Amino acid sequence: MDAQATAPLLRLFDGLADPRRHNVRHLFTDILTLAVLGIMCRADDWTDVVAWANAQHTWLKTFLELPHGIPCEDTFGRVFARIDPAGFEACFIRWTRDLAAATEGRLVPIDGKSLRRSFEHGWDKSSMTHVVSAWCGQNQLVLGQLAVEGKSNEITAIWALLELLDLKGAVVTIDAIGCQREIAQKILDRKANYVLAVKDNQGNLYDKTRHLLDEAVLDQFAGMSHDACETSNGGHGRIETRRVWVTDEVKWLGEELLSLWPGLASVARVDSVRIIDGKTVTHARYFISSLKGCDAPRMGKAVRGHWGIENNLHWRMDTGFAEDLSRIRVGFGAQNFSRLRRIVINQLRNAPDKHSLKTRRYLCSLDKQYLLDRLKQ
Repeated sequence: MDAQATAPLLRLFDGLADPRRHNVRHLFTDILTLAVLGIMCRADDWTDVVAWANAQHTWLKTFLELPHGIPCEDTFGRVFARIDPAGFEACFIRWTRDLAAATEGRLVPIDGKSLRRSFEHGWDKSSMTHVVSAWCGQNQLVLGQLAVEGKSNEITAIWALLELLDLKGAVVTIDAIGCQREIAQKILDRKANYVLAVKDNQGNLYDKTRHLLDEAVLDQFAGMSHDACETSNGGHGRIETRRVWVTDEVKWLGEELLSLWPGLASVARVDSVRIIDGKTVTHARYFISSLKGCDAPRMGKAVRGHWGIENNLHWRMDTGFAEDLSRIRVGFGAQNFSRLRRIVINQLRNAPDKHSLKTRRYLCSLDKQYLLDRLKQ
């Protein structure tokens, strides 16, 4: 029964090459399975994985070979430091394609995160690993992840990730670092639409977009096709109101600018008005999009939904897995361990309970049936 439960997990790794050539004492499939199961059961580093596996050795032997017992911490570290991250990611994306329903109009935010303690030497933090992830809030799935050396190379990873993912019919959202003409074209080439944040990193585009929308809001969009909506919520001494204005009259940006930006069909301004302890703070943000027409609720949903990757992925990585505290740093170890965490998030996402990710991992460590049920999903 336990072997049947782990079969889908092993299929995830089909085609992943064993990086070892000599002195192979432990099966590659055993190492991979132990790594995922250990992390599901609250292990946050290789020491934890080995401690958990040794404690569960008798049970693990019922469905794993383990010809020489449980591999040591150094063995896990060496193997995952050498696993080809591109091959690992190809397996991961193939697996998520089977899990994710490719529904029309699904929102796919793409954003980066630094693994803050993945630098090799304390005096040189430039080697810190930076991962760029794609998230689907509708399915609560990590769709893909690529690593780069430093935030400055994030654009390269965004491009590569777009090339790998099945995005047909999706709406891709990216913050200002991804507001690039080449990225906009790549999204369109993948049969998707884009919503890109515009800041002063795109001087001319930002100035013209801001001027057009600010003037239109002041004039109440007189003579212009547009849509607007407003939502608000509050709690913990704070009230936030979000106002969204959208217009598809992008001709006012000028023919020269429109000729440079592929598929540009609408622009939006989103105001966040926060009242915190009686003090009002207003922040305006601007966006360009390939979405046709004027649909303010849809635009507002896309803009707000982009933060789902922060709240539902990056925040979970830090609170549920202590990712920012991880000291794994040799070779490809940091990014491959990060990918294992995302495999676990995908496995635990549909548990039929209202527990947090942290509690679900705790339950996996206590209840073998709960753990096996999560593997079957």
